Amino acid sequence: MDKPTDLVEYETMLLGRHRHLDRSAYILLSRIRTAGLMSIGQLSEAFGLDVSTLNRHTSALLRTGLAERVPDPDGGIARKFRLTRAGERYLEEERAKHVSGLERVLAGWTAEEVAAFAACLRRFNADVERLGGRVCGRPARGEGSGEAC
Repeated sequence: MDKPTDLVEYETMLLGRHRHLDRSAYILLSRIRTAGLMSIGQLSEAFGLDVSTLNRHTSALLRTGLAERVPDPDGGIARKFRLTRAGERYLEEERAKHVSGLERVLAGWTAEEVAAFAACLRRFNADVERLGGRVCGRPARGEGSGEAC
């Protein structure tokens, strides 16, 4: 590990071991909540994932009652996904768990250190999005700005 980027790669690899098993549901629901109604094609474009992969993930959301398909309110052919009440509750509960866990981990950090860390993560994610040609819709600061793409 000679370069700083080697250290970043190693630390992000370690971060992956702490992720919740149902990460895809959390990320999809967060994106739909942030962006509003989305079709499978829009989700595919937003995440850069194959439609068949998203069909598997969204089917699981439908089966568990966390999302539903609705007609496009703009009259388009493709049906759109939206969160159900159960999906909203699930997302709020999961987000509360994530925030609580982060608060425990960062308990020894100053507010300035946490803010600097958040700013670096935001910049890192923005650069990843820019290079990938996909921009993540983020809620305004103070409105759950920690939600995943």
